[in-house]
Formats: sequence, C-alpha cells, structure tokens
Amino acid sequence: MKLPLSSSIVFFVVTVTFLVFFLSLPLTTHALGSGSTMAVTSDSVCGIVAAKSARSIICYKTSGEIISVEPIVSFSSISGGQNFFCGIRSGGYAFLCWNTFSSSNNLSISDPQRVYFNTTVLLQNLAVGRTHVCGILNDTANVNGTGIVKCWRGDGNISSQTPADGDQFESISSGYGFSCGILMNSGRIRCWGNNPIAREIESDFGNMSIDSIAAGGSHVCGVNSTGFLVCKGDNSSGQLDVPANSSLKYYQLSLGADYSCALRRNGSVVCWGGRGLYSVDGTVGIFFESIVSGSNFTCGLTTSNFSIMCWGPGWPNVDDSGVQILPFTDQILPWPCVQTSCEDRLFPDSDRLCSGSGNVCYPPGFKAIVIPSPPAPSPLLPSPPPPTIPPSPSSSSKELTNGLLVFAIVGSVGAFAGICTIIYCLWTGVCFGKKKVHNSVQPTISRAGSNGGTTSNNSGLISRSSTIRRQSSRAMRRQRSGTSSKHADRAEEFTLAELAAATNDFSLENKIGAGSFGVVYKGKLADGREVAIKRGETGQMTKKFQEKESAFESELAFLSRLHHKHLVRLVGYCEDGDEKLLVYEYMKNGALYDHLHDKNNIQKNSSVINSWKIRIKIALDAARGIEYLHNYAVPTIIHRDIKSSNILLDANWTARVSDFGLSLMGPESERDYRPMKAAGTVGYIDPEYYGLNVVTAKSDVYGLGVVLLELLTGKRAILKGDDNGGTPTSIVDFAVPRIMSGELIKVLDPRIGPPDVNEAEAVELVAYTALHCVNLEGKDRPTMTDIVANLERALSLCDGSHGSISSGTISIVSE
Repeated sequence: MKLPLSSSIVFFVVTVTFLVFFLSLPLTTHALGSGSTMAVTSDSVCGIVAAKSARSIICYKTSGEIISVEPIVSFSSISGGQNFFCGIRSGGYAFLCWNTFSSSNNLSISDPQRVYFNTTVLLQNLAVGRTHVCGILNDTANVNGTGIVKCWRGDGNISSQTPADGDQFESISSGYGFSCGILMNSGRIRCWGNNPIAREIESDFGNMSIDSIAAGGSHVCGVNSTGFLVCKGDNSSGQLDVPANSSLKYYQLSLGADYSCALRRNGSVVCWGGRGLYSVDGTVGIFFESIVSGSNFTCGLTTSNFSIMCWGPGWPNVDDSGVQILPFTDQILPWPCVQTSCEDRLFPDSDRLCSGSGNVCYPPGFKAIVIPSPPAPSPLLPSPPPPTIPPSPSSSSKELTNGLLVFAIVGSVGAFAGICTIIYCLWTGVCFGKKKVHNSVQPTISRAGSNGGTTSNNSGLISRSSTIRRQSSRAMRRQRSGTSSKHADRAEEFTLAELAAATNDFSLENKIGAGSFGVVYKGKLADGREVAIKRGETGQMTKKFQEKESAFESELAFLSRLHHKHLVRLVGYCEDGDEKLLVYEYMKNGALYDHLHDKNNIQKNSSVINSWKIRIKIALDAARGIEYLHNYAVPTIIHRDIKSSNILLDANWTARVSDFGLSLMGPESERDYRPMKAAGTVGYIDPEYYGLNVVTAKSDVYGLGVVLLELLTGKRAILKGDDNGGTPTSIVDFAVPRIMSGELIKVLDPRIGPPDVNEAEAVELVAYTALHCVNLEGKDRPTMTDIVANLERALSLCDGSHGSISSGTISIVSE
C-alpha cells in the first residue's frame, strides 16, 4: 500500500530517529579479560553474591566444590585470567587477586593478595588477561588523571607492558599477552603488550571509531560508531567470521581463546569460531543478563533466577543438553550496585539485590529492541520478562511540554523570590550595613599542651550512612555538609557579674579545662542555660605572647559569623577592662581526648565510644565541621589546632570542633599560602608547616589524620613510657608502618576488639584515610571533601550497607 506523502515523511523521520537512538547506545563487553559480576579461570567460576549486605565473592571449582572467598567484604566487579582472578573493592580504591589453580592436594582458593590501594586514584575498570592485569585509573585530585592505564603481572608486580604515557582510555580489555583500549578523545583502538598480534590488531582497526571492544586469545571484536560488529586479529578458527546482519543486534561481547560469543539484545546468546565446537543449542529458550568467557568455555547469568550456566568444550560437567547450571545457593548480582539513580533503567527487585544499599541499573540500551518471534521457552527455566520498548515520539513530545511547563513555574518562583529578597534587603537595611549581627559557632574545652583535653563523661552516637565520594554540585555538597543557619543567632553581651554568678565566682569546682587563651568553666546562666565560659588570662606573662593576646578577638571574629552543627556554638561574650570572656554552649560529654586517654576512662571497656561504629561517627562529625571551615565559610578558615581535645561531644554524642584561638582566614587558592610562625600542638602540628612556616588547609588535614589514628589505636599523639618501650615517639611513626605492612589488626584499640564482618572494611578504610592524611607533604594529602566522603562510606559499611563508592570515587589523595 502506498502511503501519503505526509505519512511517508513521518514514517521516515521516526525510523531514522529510532536507528540513530540505538546506534548511539553503548555496548558492554565481558570478555576473556574484562570486569563483570562473574569471572572464570581455567578451573573456577566465581560470582559476586546478591541480596547480602556484604557483596562478597563465591566460586565453583570444576571438581564440584563451592568456596566462599575471603575477605567477606563488598566487591564491585571481578575478572579472571588463566589460573587467577582479581576483584575491585566497592568504591574502586583497591583490588585483590586470588590463585585458583587446583592440585591433587589443594582444591581451595589462595589467600588474597592486595595488589593496589589508593583512595584518590581510583579504579574504574579491571581487565585480566591470561597472566597480566590492567586497570583504568581515575585520579580524583588531577583533572588530567582520568583514563590512565596501569598494568601488573600475574604475581602482582608492576608490568613493563603499558600504553604510552599520556594516553587516556574510555575502556580496556585484555587477551593473551596483550591489551587493547579505546582512546578517550578519538575513539580509536590502541593496543600494547608482548604479543605481536597487538600491533596487528591496532593497525587493522586503523582510524575506525569504536564504541566498545572485547579481547580474546589473539583477537578483538568491537562495535563501531555506526553500530556494526567488527573483529580483527587471528582468524585461524573462524573467530573473526561475524554472523551476517550484525548491526544493532548485540548488547554484549565475550571472547575466548579461539572463539567469540555475543548476547543479543533480547537476552539470547550466539557463538562463532572455535572450529564449530561452541554450540549454543543447550541454551535455546534460555535468556541471560550477561555472559563471560574463559579460554575454552562460556558462562552466562540467567535472567530467570540469577544462576550461572556454563557450556563449551572446556567445561567438564555438562548434561545431555551440553550445559550445566552451577549449584550456588546464593544468587549472583546481574550488574554492580551503584549509588546513583537509574532513572528509567532500574533493574527489577533492585532494592533486594543490593540489600537496601544502592541500585542495580540496566546499562543503556539493554533489551531495548523487540526481537520478533523469540524461541520457545526452555523447560529448564521460565521465560524472561518482555523487553522494553522505546518511548514513542508522542510521549517524548508530552515530556518536552511538561518540561517547559515546569521550567516556566520554576522561573516564576525564582523571580518572585528575587523580588522578595530585594524588598527584605531594603526594609531591614542589611544591604547598607545598618545592622550588625554576631553569629554562632564553637569553642574549645581542653587543656593546653601536647596532651590537652577536657573532662568528659561517656559517649554514644547515632550513625548515618551515605555514599563515599560525592560527585554533586557545590550547592549539594554544601547541603550535605551542613549549611550555615539562615537566621544566625545573635551573640549576647554579658556582664562580668553575670558570668561570675554563673560559675560561682569561677570556682575550681566548675573548672573543666583550658583553651587557647584561658581557663574554661562550666556555668549556669540566670535563665537556666548551661554554658561553658572561657576566661582569658590577664597576667603579664600572657601579654608577652601576641597570639594568646589576640585569641579572644580571633575566636569572637570567627565564631560570631559561623553556624554549623559540627562547630561548638558561641552564645556570647564579655569585655570588661582586661577581662575577656567567651560563652559557649555546654558540651555535656566533654572532649574526645578524655574518653580515649583519661585514666578514669581507660579501663571502662563498656564505654559508649568503645565501638568502631561510634568512633567512625565521631570522626565523620569532626571532618564535616572542618570541611565547612575550609569550603563554605566566607572567607575560608584554617583552624591550625585540630586535636582530640578540641573535638567535643554534646549531650547527643554529636562531635563538634572547638577552640578557634589560633585560627586564620584561609587563602583564596590552595596554592597560595601565607608565611606564619608555626603554632599548634606537639604531635598534631603539620611537619611541613612546622619546617617551612607556611600554613594551608592541608595542615588541618594532618591534625585530623592524627586524631583518626588516636581513634583507631586508642593511643595518644605522643606515645611515652610503656606505649613504645620507654622511648617517646609519635603515633604516626608507631601506626603508619604497621598499617602499610598490612598489620592493621596489631594496632587497633584492644578495648573494642576486632571489627566484625561489616566493620572490617570500614576500619580499614579509616586507617588508609588516616595514612594519607599524615603524608609529609601537603600536596599528597586528601582534601576535607575527600575525607568526609571516605568516612561517610566507612560509616555506611558499619551499618551493613555496602554500597559502591560511586564505583569509582572513593576519596583520598589518594579506593
């Protein structure tokens, strides 16, 4: 039937739009050496378990044995080689490898070997070849550090076979003695390695723009920018003989030693090459979420129940149909759990699969094309849910109309808000400096000196889980960190008589510590409010020290304009001749220092803070307060005296940073710094600041790193006497070498005991965060944003919510 001209035009436009849409969809690859939630070696098939808080790894040996792989912590992806496989820890900050080779006397999997750890330079992908491993790194501290590839040998040592310096890759895959990747800017294929086939493959692809690739033994297949499947390399077994009509059909590629397999977009599988030995007849009517190949067999994850099925001449345990369903009691994750929204690609039952932490998302384009007349369902497994259909042009138009309507509404609201702001500004006179308001922030109740600290009681906390590395806008980061109060509290001015009455004439019974310029007393105001009152010293000796004389002005200036739930709030002040006093909200549970080190608390094994979860929460609270100072205060503030005695705990066990007597306004840029006479506390002071007399925000990072070590070990910043064989030493020198050598368990505070399954990864993450915080050079330390992200993830792990660190974004200057 001949269509009218107008109908023909519409049909043509819709058809072209449909084709362009699907040509632009990326095709994922799980090859001999690409990352997946499954991995195969010569004698093992492994998977990442679903529906458990710890997304750990289980393996099936061809001998019939099922093994739970240590450690029982979360992994985001795994990839297998000849006799070993490797896995990326959730968050991308580390990867571990295991040997799987079975001898007659040993059918187990070896202890893990940690090959890589870096909490700023994160792993985005892992590609294991026959005897080597390559990974794509993302340096979160360096905008030019994304897409850099690093390679290791199968024994964990660095490999000399790496791509050219400066090459940045979108994706990589590894085969026998070589790897190939897609260059980030051009889409061209770049290959490297000992196998000469690498140069041949790169040459054969030439200037072709490729969207995705997979490597086999000595060949590579990829989908070009027009949607067609192209294979290059060795064709001795027909592995390059791509099936006819190969465009727009395949969602995933998986290559073996001398054959190739692909997953169609409707979930069925096809294989070619391998001298005709890779029949898929046993999989007819069975649909898969993903597939992965070893050298001479392939395994797929079934759609119906997330079990693994294997087939091929190298698989020894097939039934009459030529396949075997592995007897795992746990389901296997179809795709990694991520901490981002899936929009319209949310996988069914995602919340259960991720155990309430994260989402499983279909990759773009998966099962988007409806294939007519699918094969009849197999009696082995029920048929999969029907594939989805792309939205029609009419629905798109409706979405566009709705979007414009929303835009108009938001614009109107914004305009109205702007008018209201102008009216308020003119009415109050704030715009013209007619009103002077003191805001609130924080003090310090602690003793001076290297061990300083305040009296305190017990502790406890409420945990809050969130993701590790934050990729949101500045406004969102500000919201998550805890923003300034919209209506700042006015700092009250008190008389000396009022404060003397509140403290019973500053009696010794009310003394609770010392701050940067005076003694701190507990007081009760006439209206019943409990406060901490810091009274400045007025003796001549104090006046010899300019910084102590100016501490009152410094604290008042800073605290009167800041308000954050993790900074101690300033209530008011008093100036009466030489008397200078600051009044803060009272922190009922005192200083962290006393809970960790005071003799009265040391033996209290039942203390509330003798819990890894609570200590991590305290660390996170303090980090959020410092992050606010560094990133959101205007101008920014460098504290200069971060230590456990300046971290106070309120009645709800929320930690707050205190004592701003040494604080300075920070530079506009981290590369700028001002020469200053070094000030701070022995054991916490930044060695770079102490040696060069230059202070930056990274000086606070160093101090927080020492506090993290105190929380982990329970030891003071300076160890004396029995702590270290009678020789005074710093906690950094004591703990860092042991952490770096993998002996973290030997330095953990014995009052808490070894971390449980959910806490083990969290404590390790805190330890390596601390390790990077106390780097000698400031440029090698993480930012406070990185630290907050890491501690948020660590706390979420304690809650049993093992989420992906945004798969790639843990933090630390350097998972």
